[in-house]
Amino acid sequence: MKTAFLLPLFTLAAAPLFAADPADEIKAAAKKLSDTPSYAWTAKNESPQGDRGGRGGFGPASGKVDNGLTYISWQGQNAKTEAIKKGDKFVIKSGGDEWQTAAELEDGGGDNNRARFTSRRVQNAKTPAQEVTELLGRVKNLKKDGDAYSADLTPEALKQMYSFGGRRTGGDSGSGGPDVSGLKGTAKFWIKDGVLSKYQTHVQGKMAFGQDGREIDVDRTNTFEITDIGTAKISVPAEAKKKLG
Repeated sequence: MKTAFLLPLFTLAAAPLFAADPADEIKAAAKKLSDTPSYAWTAKNESPQGDRGGRGGFGPASGKVDNGLTYISWQGQNAKTEAIKKGDKFVIKSGGDEWQTAAELEDGGGDNNRARFTSRRVQNAKTPAQEVTELLGRVKNLKKDGDAYSADLTPEALKQMYSFGGRRTGGDSGSGGPDVSGLKGTAKFWIKDGVLSKYQTHVQGKMAFGQDGREIDVDRTNTFEITDIGTAKISVPAEAKKKLG
């Protein structure tokens, strides 16, 4: 009788020891990816509205990490933009233009607001390992969901996603950005062999701009898939290398 009585107690006491916390598992997987010398990622945007509701006409950025260097690229409305980062320094190339530093880009005439926005986007760009680690602090109801982990995006997450690089858009007077109170979103994370392999965000609803509350519909899924772990390489053109120092 004692054995029969003690066994359930032991089982109940031991169960929490073996119940892994989903957030800890994802953080560990992101940390393992961050510790990898090189990897690449592809980014895909799916939206019935095209890139409306995105970041000022810019799609999500794909890229590579290679022993201290980061390469990112995205397709804009008119041209592909590429950037290479080394620490706090970075150079940018848009379309057929030459590689430029942030100062050269912003002093080059033309649409200066767009140039500053591009510079800010590169300066604030995060690798998948960094982005997922930060995103975990802005989700709720995180749980195991089949072969993935799923969670709801918090209002703070939605504000950050649609801050448009810090530009003031005349919406929510508290943040200077659009009113995202009509948006709902989810996040999903996948792990393979203990390493972050993919993550995805889906946002849906209405977003309001300006003092008149002009609304647009948003239905947007961004998917980031990790590839070429340990084999990704970044080839830095001579012109870009010279300007990076």
